Amino acid sequence: MMKTNASTKNSELVSILNTHFEGKINLARVKLISFFIIALCKVQTVTFEKLANAFDTKANPDSSLRRIQRFIANYSFDADLIARLVFSLLPKQEKLILSIDRTNWKFGQTNINIFMLGIVYKGVAFPLLFTMLDKQGNSNSQERIKLVNRFIKLFGKDVIESIVADREFVGHKWLTFLNLNQIRYYIRIRNNFKVELPHKNKETKAWHLFNAYKINEFVYYNKIVRVNGELCYLSGCKLKPKKGKPKFLVIISFNKPENALQDYKQRWQIEMCFKAMKSSGFDIEKTHLQDIQRIEKLVLLIMIAFVWSYKVGIYLHQIKPILIKKHGRKAKSIFKYGLSFLSNVFLNSKNQNDTNIFQFLSCT
Repeated sequence: MMKTNASTKNSELVSILNTHFEGKINLARVKLISFFIIALCKVQTVTFEKLANAFDTKANPDSSLRRIQRFIANYSFDADLIARLVFSLLPKQEKLILSIDRTNWKFGQTNINIFMLGIVYKGVAFPLLFTMLDKQGNSNSQERIKLVNRFIKLFGKDVIESIVADREFVGHKWLTFLNLNQIRYYIRIRNNFKVELPHKNKETKAWHLFNAYKINEFVYYNKIVRVNGELCYLSGCKLKPKKGKPKFLVIISFNKPENALQDYKQRWQIEMCFKAMKSSGFDIEKTHLQDIQRIEKLVLLIMIAFVWSYKVGIYLHQIKPILIKKHGRKAKSIFKYGLSFLSNVFLNSKNQNDTNIFQFLSCT
């Protein structure tokens, strides 16, 4: 592989991004996006002043800062274009498990609330589509349906293996949408959620159906039930109590309840994505942005840096596997492995090796 030369790194990234964007973003803005992503990998924070100081340009930092501010304030960024870029770079999988969840934080009195759809892959979810929720708290059925329909419009329904989600993501209209479109799902519900048993013509709480089984004995109920007015299957188990009464893991599904546990277990991988965007990666919570449209542009730029870092990490892990600690977990994540490597390449132009880092953003 060719070496990464410090004097050509921006032009290489510009060329690759230009190919992805197919002329839909003008060259000046592609150059700015390139500067931003490389700076983001260097400093690993979204603070504009630090990013401007890390720009590989002859312009002074104040000029770079104003360019960043104008781009974030005024440019209309096509989120679907970035989603297509991320999707084109995903490791090949025949069917995709989609994980949906929210992440939120407060800056002053402003609630920043991101509803994300990610594609599960070996311990992480690649961020693909998201909605900035202009409110505090949960998403509603309409917002969930809109996000999944965006995915279907861009990439098709047939690529979906299943959608996995936690207890927030229930609701009559939402479940109706999934059932009518025959989209497989595995969604956890609350222990005390009311479940209708049509074959017995009665109603019970979800946990009652699994209370007689041993702790951690995962089973699926052998009759179709009705939850929030929608027919579905039910799977679950009694969990080992930490204090007091035992808790239950109860999952609803469109079909194949026997796969409920193995698919639902992958829901947590979107938490790893959020962790990478926050404290373990790009520190997005440090932004002082409060306007949700501006934060959306920042998230889109982070998504590109994230997928790049992760793909570099996959390659490095194949060449030199990450150390496994005594507790059985990796010393660092695949994402962090890749991000640290990119940062080192960009910060230490004399310390080059034979890895062409730009190949990991190319879909050819």
